[in-house]
Amino acid sequence: MEPENSTGVRLLGPGEIRELAAELDVTPTKRLGQNFVIDPNTVRRIVSAADVGPDDHVIEVGPGLGSLTLALLESVGGVTAVEVDPRLAGRLERTVADYAPERAGDLTVVTADALAIQAGDLDAEPTALVANLPYNVSVPVLLHLLEVFPGIRRVLVMVQLEVADRLAADPGSKVFGVPSVKAGFHGRVRRAGVIGKNVFWPAPKIDSGLVRIDRWTDDDRPWQATVDELGEDVLRREVFAITDAAFLQRRKTLRAALSGYFGSGPAAEKVLTAAGIDPRERGEKLDTAAFVDLAVASLTVGRDV
Repeated sequence: MEPENSTGVRLLGPGEIRELAAELDVTPTKRLGQNFVIDPNTVRRIVSAADVGPDDHVIEVGPGLGSLTLALLESVGGVTAVEVDPRLAGRLERTVADYAPERAGDLTVVTADALAIQAGDLDAEPTALVANLPYNVSVPVLLHLLEVFPGIRRVLVMVQLEVADRLAADPGSKVFGVPSVKAGFHGRVRRAGVIGKNVFWPAPKIDSGLVRIDRWTDDDRPWQATVDELGEDVLRREVFAITDAAFLQRRKTLRAALSGYFGSGPAAEKVLTAAGIDPRERGEKLDTAAFVDLAVASLTVGRDV
């Protein structure tokens, strides 16, 4: 067990994690993408990389037995923990009361699937997302929460290393794709570190990666004028739909890959040309800003030749 610090918070070590799991008769499952962090230094590293503080209210997805939750309560103003497993959700408040009694009132536990959470479901609007995301739904959860909570200004998530690589990939790389474009629509994305296997129970087969996203503001978003004109929701839906279509057959040219979306090859070429994009180019060569240009052309030129 970690000694109590100046905040009155004690962190969980391997022994405490296994004791809590035994008490609840919980075995981490691959189906739920569960891997519990058992190293106090790792959760502190995550909180530090997130650059969150007393003014932040953090949404944490998949808190499990509470390792990261306690580390967050050392630093932030409040935490809303969203946990789909009712056994884990039911124990978390008591764990925080035991290990961080002075901060127990700053935790809200929501028993729900994070993919079903909507804007009005939480008592407090989150300013940050910090989480060890369940591996099997990490990207859908990340994109969903960024969509429904525009007040999230910063993200620091731990995901499988290959997912971290895809999220933070640059155009032209082999792993650049749909997650890269969609995450880049919301903000600046970068890799923030690698986490080894041995800090988890059970240990996964591959390393994990930390990904940080600093959300665009009205002052620094490259396509802010377009957002002002069309609305962020309208633009996002079109960008995401075109991105999905462009990478469905990623080895094809954009003219061919988007022919189904726009109704024909000539129609796709018309929109691509209007966006200033070579129809012979492939989707993996375009950055998010180019997909925004393509979406604007789609919305203005239309799908008729």
